Amino acid sequence: MAMADLPTILEQGHATLQTWISVVLLLTPFAYLVLSQRSKSKSVGGRSDKGEAGSHAPDHSKFDTSNIRVTKILIHPIKSCKGVSVPEAKYTLEGLDNDRRWCIIRADNNAVVTARDVAKMVLINPRIIPDSSSSEGGWLEVSFPKESGCEAFSVPLNPTEEVLQDWRNLDISLWGKDDIEGYVCQTNTGRSPSEILSEYMGLPVHLAVKGSRLRICQPTQRFPDLDAPSYFQDGYPLMLLSEESVAAMQERVRGMVGMQGVEETWSSDTLQIERFRPNIVIKGAGAPFFEDILTEFTVDSHRESGEKASPIIQLVSKCTRCMLPNVHPETGVRDKAVPLKVLMKHRRGLDPARPSLSCMGCNGIFTENGVVKVGDWIHVRKMGFV
Repeated sequence: MAMADLPTILEQGHATLQTWISVVLLLTPFAYLVLSQRSKSKSVGGRSDKGEAGSHAPDHSKFDTSNIRVTKILIHPIKSCKGVSVPEAKYTLEGLDNDRRWCIIRADNNAVVTARDVAKMVLINPRIIPDSSSSEGGWLEVSFPKESGCEAFSVPLNPTEEVLQDWRNLDISLWGKDDIEGYVCQTNTGRSPSEILSEYMGLPVHLAVKGSRLRICQPTQRFPDLDAPSYFQDGYPLMLLSEESVAAMQERVRGMVGMQGVEETWSSDTLQIERFRPNIVIKGAGAPFFEDILTEFTVDSHRESGEKASPIIQLVSKCTRCMLPNVHPETGVRDKAVPLKVLMKHRRGLDPARPSLSCMGCNGIFTENGVVKVGDWIHVRKMGFV
């Protein structure tokens, strides 16, 4: 090659380089779009190659929003004790009537005790006994497993102001905040609830009922100005869960038999929905984890939403999970692995405020008083990220 030809070759090479740069710049947006679509196709319905925790953009199209109904309503009169399945329930801004209106507290520091601490609490059986002829509306009856030797007792359902004057008034601590007003419950006959419960629990405790002072829920990222009240729920007045989600989690449990402490018995054992202690259970979306993207809905007895709108219910956060669902609701025995270890594998990282925790179900708030019944239809108003 002659030296005289070098400038021409360099000019040609420079022109070729400019052409390739132009092509790359033109194709970059298209390439990004293709890669994005490929990424989305691997995370349909909130799942990715890392499980549900890998994506926050579920595919709304896979859910049937026209066929969702309420299949179960659960109230838990005493926090962490046995739940009660009811055909219908009134609700106020604080939650379903009588749901977690009572709790058991330590006698030394007034801190709430839960089944995370004493697993056999789930075997304490509270029952609401209404009596319209009584000034107190009836009573709360509390009974225990026969083998415990503890006798049943009853306390007023809605103690009058006169009664409350004789009950000890105190501030109750839950999750490190001692700002919940309560009263230590008493009976007129026999041993006190404190004596009986202390014997059963194996530590000095009291039964407390929520006072009238409002307890305001913590704000969330989506609702920084949240101003909703609650009883003794961990965080919010409502917890919603779908049957499809529990069924999907049961399949994941079976897929982990022999791993991380999941015992062989889970090859056939049923993962009861009661372990998760929801208030409203739904079914009909046709796929699991619909509650993850349901942000606003109403509930009524008509399949088609009528002219008179039902009260709006809003879901405000994912429900993060601890060891409590590991406690069998019928035996009080805590499983060493299920469901928490399975949840941590498949359902972690869904709550941006607490990404290290696993989630199952969603927390909600009521915006007006209303009634919910088993068989009612769910009318979806808004979907998005809870």
